[in-house]
Amino acid sequence: MKKAILPLTLSVFLMFNSCAELMTILETAAGEGPLTEAEVIQGLKEALITGARNSARKLAAQNGYYGNETIKIYLPEEASIIIENISKLPGGQKLVEDVILRINRAAEDAAKEVAPIFVNSVRQMTVQDAFGILRGENDAATQYLRRTTYNELFNLYSPRIQSSVEKDLVGNISTQDSWDALTGQWNKLAGSLAGQIAGLHPVNTKLGDYLTAKALDGMFIKVADEELKIRQDVNARVTPVLQRVFGSLDKTG
Repeated sequence: MKKAILPLTLSVFLMFNSCAELMTILETAAGEGPLTEAEVIQGLKEALITGARNSARKLAAQNGYYGNETIKIYLPEEASIIIENISKLPGGQKLVEDVILRINRAAEDAAKEVAPIFVNSVRQMTVQDAFGILRGENDAATQYLRRTTYNELFNLYSPRIQSSVEKDLVGNISTQDSWDALTGQWNKLAGSLAGQIAGLHPVNTKLGDYLTAKALDGMFIKVADEELKIRQDVNARVTPVLQRVFGSLDKTG
């Protein structure tokens, strides 16, 4: 793995030199001498890249989404009436399951291109980012990646998910067509006088955006799992730098 080491400056060193807690981290290295600031940065970058690549690889595999009930992508709750009606048709249950399968396959396909987006974000990490992650919560690295990559990942996933729901199911009607028809009729009723008296509310969920957001939620759940392994499982620290940096946390945490 190519290691990216952030150049150090005297001003940055002096800034962290005033923080006793961070200096404790730097000075705790299991008898191998004090950790340098560069090693801490390098270790965090390795951890993020390793976790991101592992999670992307697992999700990109067949059934990475579809076979994992925790992150499997389903249609919105508002689609239940569509599912119920289609399921009553001969072969309808299979049609519904095919829609779910296609959506999840689209997410698995998108996951193949996730790793470079994560790596680019990691390479732009600042010293402050690194120390914040090191001493942060167990998902601090995941939150950093979510914050810095979400929009780009959304743009990666969205067209694939949208394409999957626009494919015809039966009678030249797609999942998107059914969704639009359902919500259109519902919103017409909700906007009527009778609907307002009954307290009905319009449904404004955009199907493609909803499904894309669900796909990204699943992605970051897997990234968080990988991060937790590195933080807590010694065997998951696959490089000497990871062992030193996160080993220091074992002693100070």
